[in-house]
Amino acid sequence: MKTQGAVLHAVGAEAPYAISRPLRIETVELDPPGPNEVLLRIIAAGLCHSDLSVINGDRPRPMPMLLGHEASGIVEETGRDVGDLQRGDHVVIVFMPSCGSCLPCAEGRPALCEPGAAANGAGTLLAGERRLHCEGVTLNHHLGCSAFARHAVVSRHSVIKIDRDLPLDEAALFGCAVLTGVGAVVNTAKLQAGMTAAVSGLGGVGLAGLLGALAAGAREVIAIDLSEEKLELARELGATHVFNAKDPEVVAQVRAVTGGGVDCAFEFAGSARALLASYQMTRRGGLTVTAGLPPPDAALPVPIVNLVAEERTLKGSYIGTCVPRRDIPRFIGLYKAGRLPVNRLLSGRLTLEEINIGFDRLHDGTAVRQIIDMQ
Repeated sequence: MKTQGAVLHAVGAEAPYAISRPLRIETVELDPPGPNEVLLRIIAAGLCHSDLSVINGDRPRPMPMLLGHEASGIVEETGRDVGDLQRGDHVVIVFMPSCGSCLPCAEGRPALCEPGAAANGAGTLLAGERRLHCEGVTLNHHLGCSAFARHAVVSRHSVIKIDRDLPLDEAALFGCAVLTGVGAVVNTAKLQAGMTAAVSGLGGVGLAGLLGALAAGAREVIAIDLSEEKLELARELGATHVFNAKDPEVVAQVRAVTGGGVDCAFEFAGSARALLASYQMTRRGGLTVTAGLPPPDAALPVPIVNLVAEERTLKGSYIGTCVPRRDIPRFIGLYKAGRLPVNRLLSGRLTLEEINIGFDRLHDGTAVRQIIDMQ
């Protein structure tokens, strides 16, 4: 079948993207779903820094590629061996497919699935196939999703079925921003009620993490960002203190208001500088969790003696250490109960043709989570 999608042919275009137009809306040939694959009609797709990092070259990926990895949709067709989904089902796309049989999957850590990681790096679906073509050229898939399109073929292992009563524009956020942000708090850090937390980087993922810390019962949640507008939104969402990351005394201020540092610090900015500051603002015995994705050559100068003598912990978090089949329904349940108001993170709606404008806003730091409405 033919559909429309946002194709990236080369990385490194200069902003403003509304002028350089790195993403071109093109007519794409989409193969029918193969075994254990599904054809989706995409309803909503979110713009994320992980997409931007491919556009600007920070995250090397094979080109050309149809981007997009945070989305919701409706099942249009199922391939052979898909017995638990049918036409009309509502789903959230997950950007890390899990095979279910490799060692990490067997350990209950599907975010670290080895075949899934290999497929994502190669630009294929989990089975190793590419189902996208444009003018005789085969396109690569972005993280097994390629959701900046009106239709997508994805692995059955890349979608989670959801109830139909959740609006699909809101549902899209659960595939990346909520999984990554909330998951980092409740799964990676296992934040307990009464603890203190600091959240650096208030994009969609960071603000979802802030909401997760509040839902988990943190007694103090400190928000840190370069944007005063995002800091104000964090305060409205329940942050107990806000600090601008431009302030050279931000670490000292956090340690002062918490009496020695926070129990858990979360870094979502994708910045080595922000990660070091997060590490420095934890207390003795504290935990620092990073879910940010800086350029591959970024390094962290951590004093080892401090790490040892103060029994600090530094952990990475990918997809919030989530088990999507378990966690997406849980997080949706918290949202429906009013304890995880992720709809407050929606900062704009775009058409597919406006996608480059949306990435300008993301690049400038003026947007939290923009949604492309495919309807």
